[in-house]
Amino acid sequence: MNDTLSTLDALGTLPAELVGKVVTPDDRRYRLLRSTYTTVGRPIAVVLPESADGVAAALRYSRETGLRVAVRSGGHGLSGSGTNDGGLVIDLSALHRIDVLDRASRLVRVEAGARWAEVAQALAPHGLAISSGDHGNVGVGGIATGGGIGWLVRRYGLTVDHIRAVEVVLPDGTYVRADAETEPDLLWVMRGAGAGAGIAVAFEIEAMELHDVGHAQLVAAVDPAGETLRRWADVMARAPRELSTAVMLSARGDTTAAFITAVVASDSPSVIRDAVEPLLGIGDVMAQQAHVVPYTELVPPLHLHANSGQMPASTTNGLLTDMTSDAARALVTASAAPDPVLIQLRSLGGATHDPAPSAMAFAHRHQNTLVVASAFPPDDRATLAGAWAPLAPHTDGAYVNFESAPDKATFTHAYPGPTGTRVTDLWKRYDPEGVLRPRPPA
Repeated sequence: MNDTLSTLDALGTLPAELVGKVVTPDDRRYRLLRSTYTTVGRPIAVVLPESADGVAAALRYSRETGLRVAVRSGGHGLSGSGTNDGGLVIDLSALHRIDVLDRASRLVRVEAGARWAEVAQALAPHGLAISSGDHGNVGVGGIATGGGIGWLVRRYGLTVDHIRAVEVVLPDGTYVRADAETEPDLLWVMRGAGAGAGIAVAFEIEAMELHDVGHAQLVAAVDPAGETLRRWADVMARAPRELSTAVMLSARGDTTAAFITAVVASDSPSVIRDAVEPLLGIGDVMAQQAHVVPYTELVPPLHLHANSGQMPASTTNGLLTDMTSDAARALVTASAAPDPVLIQLRSLGGATHDPAPSAMAFAHRHQNTLVVASAFPPDDRATLAGAWAPLAPHTDGAYVNFESAPDKATFTHAYPGPTGTRVTDLWKRYDPEGVLRPRPPA
């Protein structure tokens, strides 16, 4: 018996449900399973449960051995919380089934370890889609418990907005199905703050009718005062819900450019044209192209890959209600500084404003733009802190999934006021021993 497995056995007898489902460092699969997208991990073992019972057994084993637990659905979480050093990783990738439960009501069941490329491929033959982030390799569980700002966000809303039920294994090993009638408090917290309450193993989600979409890419020059960004924000404030956009700012010398990806949730050429054309007026548009493509091309299977800590970075974010002159200027300055950071903007509004702020743990229902800032080694944390300081006063809340170093301040921004109080209370109710991360703030 190898040394690692002997160490595990010395800590406690491996449950029968986990025999053959534990990957230790001497296993050739360990190299492909130990890390996340941003973080190289060195766990003592990675568990690959195939059922809710297996997840419960892994949690029971962690309690018996005292091993710290990390939970992973896809491993794209920027905080790297899907791995650890010296602990146990519960990897949900074997829980990847996707079923259309009721085509008439567009209700689908998606297990937490599925990747969004797989979901898009499975739903496409049914003419259905779920707005679910912007990369096909992202796992379902992380987005569907944190928020879900995808390519169709202004038409569909957030992923959490359409979750009708969640199957959860609580930290004590109890299996619960939470819906509006049964365990409504658990459903509330799982839609936006689920990481601290339980391990979601499956979701029932109301999908949308969708086949092809309009996909346009533009490059616009950005002036130092950021008026181009203000005009972009004005266009999006008046845009039809079918239009969602993402903007990446890039600076070379004295020139800053906005690389804009626009997605129109329609296959009608006239709808696509009418939605995209106002973007051509935001400034000096240097390039443009537009196509009608299947939604699956936006989150393709080509994205599927193992994670090896290949993208270390420090990332933070904030939500903007208004693109003021000062905020726009600060965005351009941050992207063009001597030590620049990568600035990305995601359009909100539209359907994201429909739910009441109190409807679920994701409470941000009036903001119009998500700003994401990332810096890369070797001086990423100091660079990010310096660039973000002038931006922070303009923000109004934050999105938990785009924060690489969550702390008490992050919690307050992501879950403001009464929302934060209720999240903390529910985390203490469902996870009183703080088995899962993040723990409630002191």
